[in-house]
Amino acid sequence: MGWIKKIGIIAVCACLAFIVYSCRISLGLAPISSIDYTKVKTISISDFPNRAEYVYAPLAVEFNTKLKDMFIQQTRLQIVNSGGDLEIDGEITGYNQYNESVDASGFASKVKVTLTVNVRYVNNTNHEEDFEQQFSAFQTYDSGQLLTDVQDNLITLMVKDITEQIFNATVANW
Repeated sequence: MGWIKKIGIIAVCACLAFIVYSCRISLGLAPISSIDYTKVKTISISDFPNRAEYVYAPLAVEFNTKLKDMFIQQTRLQIVNSGGDLEIDGEITGYNQYNESVDASGFASKVKVTLTVNVRYVNNTNHEEDFEQQFSAFQTYDSGQLLTDVQDNLITLMVKDITEQIFNATVANW
């Protein structure tokens, strides 16, 4: 009787192992870009100078780094210094803050910070897709805080938003 029990346990374990092995769940992401890699292999992304009236030095560095990282991480394109199959250049044209809302005392309660970037895109394999366009993003913060205390976090959020907009407009074809 003991050996029948052992064979039953082995059979159950084998069946469970077979079921677990054959019922794997495979997750993956759909392609995030619509690039025809047979035609497009390289991209050149120029550094965007900060030409906004209010210049915050780390802004241009963070923007340029994040934009290049976006294409490195989400495409198979090789970044070249110039003359890529795709070319992106432009400039940061606006970095401003505005009072957005007023509280009961008549003072501003929220401040809106806006970042604007002008982008020129050239697709050397299909010039019908070329464009020049402005992209912008904004964030708000409580007026009881100083811009210098929240600026780095706001810039990170706005840069992420704008680089995603640029990526979508250039290679995702949304």
